[in-house]
Amino acid sequence: MKITDFDYNLPEELIAQKPADKRDSSRLLVVHRDSGKIEHKHFYDIINYLNPGDLMVLNNSKVLPARLFGEKEGTGAKVEFLLIKRIEGDRWETMVRPGRRLKPGDSVMFCQSPLLRADIVDYGADGTRIVEFEYEGIFMERLEEVGSMPLPPYIERSSEEDDKDRYQTVYCKDEGSVAAPTAGLHFTEELLAKAQEKGVELAYVTLHVGIGTFRPVKVERVEDHSMHFEEYHISEESARAINRAKAEGRRIISVGTTSTRTVESAAYYDEERGCMQVKEGSGSTGIFIYPGYEFKIIDSLITNFHLPKSTLLMLISALYDREKILDVYEEAIRERYRFFSYGDAMFIE
Repeated sequence: MKITDFDYNLPEELIAQKPADKRDSSRLLVVHRDSGKIEHKHFYDIINYLNPGDLMVLNNSKVLPARLFGEKEGTGAKVEFLLIKRIEGDRWETMVRPGRRLKPGDSVMFCQSPLLRADIVDYGADGTRIVEFEYEGIFMERLEEVGSMPLPPYIERSSEEDDKDRYQTVYCKDEGSVAAPTAGLHFTEELLAKAQEKGVELAYVTLHVGIGTFRPVKVERVEDHSMHFEEYHISEESARAINRAKAEGRRIISVGTTSTRTVESAAYYDEERGCMQVKEGSGSTGIFIYPGYEFKIIDSLITNFHLPKSTLLMLISALYDREKILDVYEEAIRERYRFFSYGDAMFIE
């Protein structure tokens, strides 16, 4: 299978640069896999496609304001940090720009009062740096004050104050992502409450989205690609809810590809129940889902529109059909849907 099999042409003006005025006012393209029928709706209409007894799996990871701008001590050179993940204590793996200016032994000042500075202690993988922070008070509070949201590179503007709210889901809880689980951005608290009133069950999992989500696939053969690893957690309560729904044959709807990768990574066959189940607990997953994969837990998917030749497009092509998905994308382009993180949504029923 070639990477070019997942390519399509997207007019640049369809890449959303800002979120919709209201979260649930974004558009929704509904794909009925049984008939191939396509409907054009708004996201608040999702309630009409949810049934009593359905279970929705949502990723409650919270995006860190992980982009920092500072000055190299001694020279005053402007530098940029993008925190990737905490290693231990106050040490983080970090992308730095320009990399040639920052070597082990260098220090960067972000704020003097209250203090936030970083020492470069080592080189990391793929050109990253291992840095150790020095700060006053609580680190996450300093980060909230000084950092900005790590908007994806295809959003060609600087992060604004509104992004600290709109680039988070309304149900985010556990900090650790450097990119939003974007399918969940469309939900409002009111819409989630309506779903529960209708008899839809909600189960929250956590997968901290890494910077690898933006890294392009560089191999020609899909099978040769190696996924980045991301940390996840499934609570006892959520595992119990998912397993009960699976055992009872109720529909499990994943909100986003990150929720999908989480539960599919934790899936196992339960001999006693005679069906697939998920294990509670924490883990690290590099699961790569592409056509040919047999889904073990997920039945349906709410998702955004993804980049050409991306692993996310491959994942949804595994759930439906590659050629049909590309046809759906062409329909979305003709209908002027907005694409990528701040774009519109799609429900693969």
